Amino acid sequence: MRTIRTLISLILALCLGCSLCTAALASTFIDAHGNEIELDETLQAYASVTFVGSDNAARKGETNLGDFWADALRWFAVSGEINAYFEEDDVAAGITALSVDADHVVALWNAGNLKTDIPEGIFGAEQLAEVLPYPNKVAVVYMTGAQLLEALEAASQGLPFSEETTAACASLMQVSGLSYTVDLTVPYDKGEAYGEHWFTAATLGRVTVTEVNGQPFDPEATYAVITSNANFNGMDSSYIFKAAAEANQESTITTAVVRDVIWMFIATQQNNQIGEGYAEPQGRITLVTGE
Repeated sequence: MRTIRTLISLILALCLGCSLCTAALASTFIDAHGNEIELDETLQAYASVTFVGSDNAARKGETNLGDFWADALRWFAVSGEINAYFEEDDVAAGITALSVDADHVVALWNAGNLKTDIPEGIFGAEQLAEVLPYPNKVAVVYMTGAQLLEALEAASQGLPFSEETTAACASLMQVSGLSYTVDLTVPYDKGEAYGEHWFTAATLGRVTVTEVNGQPFDPEATYAVITSNANFNGMDSSYIFKAAAEANQESTITTAVVRDVIWMFIATQQNNQIGEGYAEPQGRITLVTGE
């Protein structure tokens, strides 16, 4: 087994080394909004596991792809890499870093933005673009714990997944930096209609946040939620994101493109080789069925 892994490492290193010795190659990809984007074909990495995104997997519950994606976003924030990507107006206003400690930073990524698998083996920019065919940017939304809880309650309203709730389940949040439980024996308490498939939460009762970065959840604390510009603007069930962003002027959309951040995480934190640590979901989302 060690011999096989060593051989894989050598092959990948050779591929990556060759790509660095040549001029950057580029192809184009039409994203889900019809924009033609340029892909850097020199980007390559190796996954020793299959990251599951097809067949609406991330809409049904936690997936290893969702864990990995959210981990990349949280790393981007707590590592300080995000500091170089604040807009000029934010920097001029004094926003040059997150205003909370790392133990109050979480990442939430909605299931509808994880479209397909990343198969085991060598993959590149095109495969990553197929997973996320949207021009999303990284956003920071400061929320109270109470708002975070409501955001997760609203996001999970489509569960349990079924053919009828497929669209509503697009809002289910894959997470990093926290764990939560959804009690499916308790019906979602629908408030006002929000968009075509969602309702605001009239009361809270299905979701429990079990921990945040190893610490007890505090409904009165302020948390920095790392997510996408789409959630920042209230997409899907994310009405609380929009309200929280409007209430806290430090909330902002950065210039960082999410796919670029994922590659940064793969290159700098995984050494372009994603291992068995992501073979299975990490146990961050628990669905209680009562069975």
